[in-house]
Amino acid sequence: MTQVMHHINKRKRIHQKHEKYPHPNKWKRLLDDLMFVAGIILVIMTIPQAYTIWSLKSAVGVSLLTWITYFFVAVISAIYGFVHEEKPILLTHISLAVVELVIIVGIALYG
Repeated sequence: MTQVMHHINKRKRIHQKHEKYPHPNKWKRLLDDLMFVAGIILVIMTIPQAYTIWSLKSAVGVSLLTWITYFFVAVISAIYGFVHEEKPILLTHISLAVVELVIIVGIALYG
């Protein structure tokens, strides 16, 4: 099934005149790779905030409104990734939404 979906997506890109993936230009390939890494780093760098709130059982100085906004942006971005069949965007923002939800619950309990 995966090969079928890959072929369908490849045909869609060709039909819609999108750029090839992986791109033949080495700089664009590098940028593609950096975006994967950036998505992983973004999720990893959000985890310490959740850990701090839950381990210290204190959310003093942490803005609930800010994290709720981040959560909704992550949900919208995940929906965008789903609609456009962009797995890296989808997975990154689902992961972010989960971590942000953990932070929001921590703020609600310990703030």
